[in-house]
Amino acid sequence: MPTDFSEAPEFRGVVALDGPSGTGKSTVARLLARRLHAQYLDTGAMYRAATVAVLRAGVDLNDPAAVAAEVATSRIDVGTDPEHRSTRLNGTDVEREIRTAATTAAVSAVSAVPDVRTQLVAQQRLIIGRAPTVAEGRDIGSVVWPDAELKVYLTAREDVRARRRAGELGSLHSDDVDRIAQSLRRRDAFDSSRAASPLRRPDGATEVDTSDLAIDEVVELLAELAFRAISAADRA
Repeated sequence: MPTDFSEAPEFRGVVALDGPSGTGKSTVARLLARRLHAQYLDTGAMYRAATVAVLRAGVDLNDPAAVAAEVATSRIDVGTDPEHRSTRLNGTDVEREIRTAATTAAVSAVSAVPDVRTQLVAQQRLIIGRAPTVAEGRDIGSVVWPDAELKVYLTAREDVRARRRAGELGSLHSDDVDRIAQSLRRRDAFDSSRAASPLRRPDGATEVDTSDLAIDEVVELLAELAFRAISAADRA
């Protein structure tokens, strides 16, 4: 298949892109959606918006029923344009707020509530069902859209993930990198052990280690895999 994909078929399916933080998942997903002329769905942004709603309301994170009730009364809208990230809560732009340290610290607890996941997964399926999609998260290929034409699980070494996250936060001091590595380790353990939709490699997913790959290399690889998946489906 030509690397410029000029002779590739139109991408008509779904790419399910899963993996932990710091693997380049969000950047890769947006660039891949642009390459495939597909919509982009950041499911993590939805859980972060739900977390903002819970924090603003002062709900006890240890009360799953109250957390789920607050999310149920909140309107969460995420943009699907890969050129422009957009997240709104009850009509208000919260794109900056969902990336704060306070939201990051609480998002695992909120996203672990089964009723919250049920609510947001239903919304995610509606979005994906509208058009060709690159969706990223922690349970896309296993729960949200297990019939995706291409399922990918991104990984990277812990030290690489920590440095990437530190770079995003604008601090590459060794103490900060170590602290971030510990935080990532805790979140991985939490997300992998939760009862509802745990983080895991989906059945049939292609695992890609991004530790030693540039972003463009990862996008190139996944685009080729996506077009191959569509071609195989057409021949079936």
